[in-house]
This record gives sequence, structure tokens and C-alpha cells, in this order.
Amino acid sequence: MIKLLIVLLSSTLAYAGSGSADTEVLPNLTMTWIGFASLAIFMAAYYFVATEEKYHIDKAKPALFAGTFMFILVAFYYAINGMDMNLVHTQVEHMILEIAEIFFFLFVAMTYIESMIHMGVFDRLKYNLVSKGYSYKKLFWLTGFLAFFISPIADNLTTALILSTVLITIERKNKEFLVPGAINIVVAANAGGAWSPFGDITTLMAWASGKGEFVDFLFLLPASIGGYVITAYLLSMFVPKEVPHFDASSETKPEMMKGAEVVIGLGAFTVFAAVISHQVLHLPAMWGMLFGLSLLKLYAYRLKKVHNSEFNVFHSIAKIENNTLLFFFGILAAVGALYFVGWLGLAAIVYDPSVLGPTWANIGVGFLSAIVDNVPVMSAILKANPDMGVDQWMLVTLTAGVGGSLISFGSAAGVGVMGKLPGIYTFGSHMKYAWTIFIGYAASVAIWYVQYQVLGLYIKH
Repeated sequence: MIKLLIVLLSSTLAYAGSGSADTEVLPNLTMTWIGFASLAIFMAAYYFVATEEKYHIDKAKPALFAGTFMFILVAFYYAINGMDMNLVHTQVEHMILEIAEIFFFLFVAMTYIESMIHMGVFDRLKYNLVSKGYSYKKLFWLTGFLAFFISPIADNLTTALILSTVLITIERKNKEFLVPGAINIVVAANAGGAWSPFGDITTLMAWASGKGEFVDFLFLLPASIGGYVITAYLLSMFVPKEVPHFDASSETKPEMMKGAEVVIGLGAFTVFAAVISHQVLHLPAMWGMLFGLSLLKLYAYRLKKVHNSEFNVFHSIAKIENNTLLFFFGILAAVGALYFVGWLGLAAIVYDPSVLGPTWANIGVGFLSAIVDNVPVMSAILKANPDMGVDQWMLVTLTAGVGGSLISFGSAAGVGVMGKLPGIYTFGSHMKYAWTIFIGYAASVAIWYVQYQVLGLYIKH
């Protein structure tokens, strides 16, 4: 997750990807005390994350504790059993690199969003939307479709962060609008990212691994949009029909700070730079993001010198949801530990025709990715490399991406929105409407089946 990631644009994020993991075989410790202890710690942390509303404990606390403590126990197990400690060191360093790429990607995205909030961009957007007299339902559909069609370009995490900010700017208290609206954005961002090679990290991983050509992923559009529209329609039934309160006589049109338009442009260029960094320059996606942050800081310096502006990038950084970043770190570290001891490697077994076979196994990946996080799940599958055609690789790409929406923190987009709407969009509020997401998920799989298996409408290699 951060299941990032955000998200988000780098194939090296695979836990079972390139590097030392390819050259050294990890011992299978699943049936040892450390294997069972790791699983128990993860499940306990998962419980407290899921019951955040009940115990009023921030989700970052159990996630960070589990992620750090699990690897400490793993290292302790290696030490007392005289095993190769260099293997632990190498794997942890590899994992830190992967997490850092997501961490800094999210860090920059959040900084840009906070900067635009400070400069009045979202207040102006709210005014433009609400002053037109749009109802809550119309705003619900508008933000959803924007998320669906922006995420294939900007990635699902960044898209969800931006549009959830729009959502909370429009309405800050009405949960009957905010909760379905937040779920709608998460589902739309994940579904939109599933049919673009760089819209979601799992699609990027499959593409980079040569499991499909660029155009192969575009054939997932019918399944992606079909499932999303069904979920959105069901969710829309719970959205109020009223129009947000707007008094034209008392509401003055918000003015954006000088330079706000340039900051918006720099934000768009930063996402473009992240894509170019990975696709063309073969640098981590976060490199382009950090380059974009440097441009923002330079422009802030110019605003201060030339226009005596009060805009300060460090003030925006100070407002970032640090608990979201720490949650990402903790949950990714915890999942990395599960992979390290061998639990995720068991995923390959179900692909055997005598067990489930590719189709049912790939459908199950969607549910697993919602619980564990789709990045390491997809990584384990790519590592196992089951013998499948392009149709099945497209199915697992679809289910891993869309399935993350089933649980609030099953995707980077979901975790990002939880951070933007604390106390509103939570595990509990999400699960209240989870059945709508499940129906959409089933519809996506059904559309894939008709298109690929019945009609054969895809490129066969």
C-alpha cells in the first residue's frame, strides 16, 4: 500500500522484484515460530487499524509498531539460529528503497495539495461548483468521473488526494454526502488506474514485466468503467438530493493568491516529470516528483522576492498528514516482513489447476489485495510467474487494482483519502457501503469474462 502510493509509478516497487531478491532464495519460515508470530502481529495490527473508530487510536500507531517490530523479530530469529544476517540486511535495505520511492512520491503530492489549499485554489473551485447550483448528486458524479479519467494519467493516488480535497472543500460536515463521495473517488481512481500502464502501480508492474503491451491494458476499459458505474449508481442512491447551501448575497468570490495558476501548472508538470523519469530516463518516479518540489521552492522564492508573497513551501509541508505517511511506512514494512518469511509466496500454489486454476485464483487476488495490499501480492505473483496467457494477466491486473477498493486501506488511494477526511472516511464508514463495491467488482469480472473468454475481444499474442 502507499499502498502508495500513493502509488506509484515505478516497477522497482515489487517486493519480489529485481535485485537481491532475484539472486538469493529466501528460506521459508512460515511453519516456524517466527512465521506464526509475524502473522499474528500483522493480524493484531490489522484489527486495531480496522477498529480505529472504536478505540480512537490512530491507524499509524499499530501499523508502524507492527512493521518495525516484525522485522526486529525476524532479525532476532536469524541471529539466534546462526543464519545469514547479510540476507536480512540486504532485504531490509531493498524494502526501504521501495518504501522511500512511495513515501517521497506521496510527500511531494501532499505538499502541492497543501500549497494549493493555502493559495485558495480549492476555495475558488468550491465557489465555482457550488455557485452553479449543482446538487450533491451532481457533484458526486462529477468528482467520480473526474477521478476515473484523471487517474490513468496522474496515477490513482495523486488523483484521489486532489479530488478528496475538492470534496472536503465543498462540504465539511454532511457525512451523508462525504462518505459515499469519498468511496466514489477511491473506487473511480482505482478503476481508472487499472486500464492504464501507469495509472496504478500494479498495472505498471505487469507492463514493466512484459506481461502485456501498452495497448493490451486499454482493452480493460470496458470492465473498469462498467464496474465503476454500477458501484457509483448504487452509492448515488444514498447521496442527498439537496443542493449545498449557497447564499449569493453573502458569499464573496474567493480570490486566489498571486502565482496560484503557476503553482497549478507546476503541479501538473511535476506529475509529468514523474512519468518521464520512470518511462524515459529509467529513474524512480519520485525523482521527477522531487524535481517538481524543487521548482515549487524556487518559484516560492521568486514570489517572496518580487511580490513579497506570504507563500512558504515549508508551511505547506508542516500541514501534511504525517500519520498517513507513517501508516504507509508501517503497513508496507509489515507486508514486507510477511513476504520475507514466506507467507506471500504461498500465493503461487493456488494457480495450480488442481487447486483453483488461473481464473479463480486471479479473482481471489482482488480480495487478497484489499487485505494485504496489491503491491506485494502482485509482486509475489510476478515472482512465481504462473503460466498464463495475456487474458489472465489482464484479469489479475484488473482484480489487483480494482479489488483494493473493497477495504478502505486496501489501496494507496484509499489510505490517502482516509488521511484527507479523518474521522469521516474510516474503515467502519467504508464497510457500511462495501457491498456496493463488491457488486461493482463482480460486474468488472463478468465484463472481462464476456469480453475475453466469450467474445475474444483482445489482442492474442
